[in-house]
Amino acid sequence: NGRPRVVAGVPPDYFSKTGQLWGNPLYRWDVHEKTGFAWWIARMRRALQLFDLVRIDHFRGFSGYWEIPANADTAIHGRWMPGPGAKLFEALESALGELPIIAEDLGMITPDVVELRERFNLPGMRILQFAFGEDETHYFLPHHYVPNSVAYTGTHDNDTSVGWWSSATPGEKGFARKYLGSDGKRIHWDMIRAISSSEANTVIILMQDVLGLSGDHRMNLPGHHAGNWEWRFSWDQIRPQHAQALAKIAAEYGRG
Repeated sequence: NGRPRVVAGVPPDYFSKTGQLWGNPLYRWDVHEKTGFAWWIARMRRALQLFDLVRIDHFRGFSGYWEIPANADTAIHGRWMPGPGAKLFEALESALGELPIIAEDLGMITPDVVELRERFNLPGMRILQFAFGEDETHYFLPHHYVPNSVAYTGTHDNDTSVGWWSSATPGEKGFARKYLGSDGKRIHWDMIRAISSSEANTVIILMQDVLGLSGDHRMNLPGHHAGNWEWRFSWDQIRPQHAQALAKIAAEYGRG
């Protein structure tokens, strides 16, 4: 009857105790495979005509995705289902050549997800805001970054760095001060410098962090609908010192 039996989302995680119930349709991977993944090839070809680099969110869904009953109220009672795995990326490479893709490998990452990303030499992501809840062994601390990775202060799903700092626990703040050599007064610049000094081939910095904006300027709150994706900067917020500070860091760490 044209009504879904199952829908998409993600299980409970850092952002939400009940997961995220997106409610959108899931891919019928068996049908895509029968077409040689023609839709995906066309989709990626068009994206690469528009952009130099494409980030695929929820990369883990290619190994296994979270399937939720369509009548569920939350994403808690879903189940993992197998994704297309290497077959999809083999088809993309065959049609398009080397893939300039960033794999958003966040969330519940299992060995099969890492294996898939590494098999096709796709850079993963490292998020500095996640790094200070444990100790020096944490995967997201800059001294653990590898060249084939993309480092962020935070992503579209995170608070701004100033907003994160204002709500961080005393333990997180103490560790961050020690690790970053920071007094917390310019935490956004200390975090920008930290990821820039890492071995990651690419760093991506939120404009909100360049401008040192509070959590009132957050881009997106996962699992919520009101107000997301509405933030914009205006050119009168931009000052010469913002460009000068970025240029200085870029020069110091060879990112010019």
